[in-house]
Amino acid sequence: MSEIGKKLEKWESKIKNKNLVSIIVVLSVAFIILGIYTYSQNKKYEQASHNAYNMAFFQLIEYVQNVETYLAKSLISSSSEQGAETLTNIWREANLASAYLSQIPIESNELEKTAKFLNQVSDYSYSLSRKNIKGEDLSEEDLENLEELHVYSIDLENILNQLSVDMNDGRINWDDLTKKQIFPFAQQVSNISKDSFSNLEENFHEYSGLIYDGAFSEHMTSSEKKGLTGKNITEEEAKEVARKFIGEDKIQDIVSNGKSENGNIDSFAFLVTLNNNTTCYIAISEKGGHVVFMDSDREVFSENISQEEADKKGKEFLDKNGFDNMKETYYLKQNGIVTINYAYLQDGVTIYPDLIKLKVALDNGEILGIETTGYLNSHEERELKEIKVSKEEARKNLNKNLEIKSENLAIIPTKWQTEIECWEFKGKIDDMDFLVYVNVEDGTEEDILLIVNTPNGTLTH
Repeated sequence: MSEIGKKLEKWESKIKNKNLVSIIVVLSVAFIILGIYTYSQNKKYEQASHNAYNMAFFQLIEYVQNVETYLAKSLISSSSEQGAETLTNIWREANLASAYLSQIPIESNELEKTAKFLNQVSDYSYSLSRKNIKGEDLSEEDLENLEELHVYSIDLENILNQLSVDMNDGRINWDDLTKKQIFPFAQQVSNISKDSFSNLEENFHEYSGLIYDGAFSEHMTSSEKKGLTGKNITEEEAKEVARKFIGEDKIQDIVSNGKSENGNIDSFAFLVTLNNNTTCYIAISEKGGHVVFMDSDREVFSENISQEEADKKGKEFLDKNGFDNMKETYYLKQNGIVTINYAYLQDGVTIYPDLIKLKVALDNGEILGIETTGYLNSHEERELKEIKVSKEEARKNLNKNLEIKSENLAIIPTKWQTEIECWEFKGKIDDMDFLVYVNVEDGTEEDILLIVNTPNGTLTH
């Protein structure tokens, strides 16, 4: 081969090598990009899966809590009508809990037993509800079974709550729990959860016969707006109402946020900057110029006054602003602030639909918030019912195991947007506190509420 031919061949070889290198580089980059894209997509799918698992898990906890609450109520119900409703609620909540449990990707004996429990409590409560619907009373055996189911539901609720803590603290995660080769599920959680699951398995029985706002805070939203009195006012007039309510000496600036016509009550909204550099949102009704809502963002870092003092401060504030005869009922403390529910009191009868909520700062008793929607929707002087069923007669129809602590008259709202006057009995069974409402006209057991006493307040379910 000539010298020129050799040079051409060498040059051609270099070109091929360069092309080969270029191709390799291009392919490498393509594979890297594909790898990054695949990894990114996998992370998205993984995150979406985790989100779905989290949602299912926390929905499971909520419905198990509801099952526990309704099981507690079933132990106290003495009328077949109220019993049928409570048992139907157990059946529904247990079914929903079971549905969300099935979406959690965990294979374990413990959760299999949980699924079995939920299915059995669903079936059993359904069969008992049919019994009540036919007008039959539950037998002692039925009540004993329900009590045993309730005890188990408390254990299950506690275990799931601890498992939630373990997840939030990072001791376990969904990646670990979905691996086939890992240790059993109970070994992945804290010692508390592990021991609890062991006890759960040991104590589980098959049943062959086979949850803050306070009471009535979800009050009626009446189209009549009985407490919304007076003529329509302008935005400027509403601003003056807001100024007087908050106090002229406290306000640095007040800005209109426009008129709201989509809520329960048409109102003018204002954003208020206070002299202490905190802000406050307030809404004034167009009709009558009533304060519908007010909330301050001031933080509270200490608790210097007692609950009794906070109740008194709230009562004084309500009296000063024209809300007479209000009685404190339930409360909840959070972050140095107590939210207290006040109901109207007429001739000794507690009128729960006429509800006002106050936020009281526990450092100095300042009122940081108010919500009057229930009161404005419902407030009027009632024509009280003739009491045809005496207190003594009403007591006879209560569960014989209920230890009565107090008894009063009350008007409660119903889900049909009506009101019922009742005897309100507060009592205790097996360290659980209840409120039972018996119709003063015909002795019907209208409602049962479970009272939950916590370090931060008294709540109802």
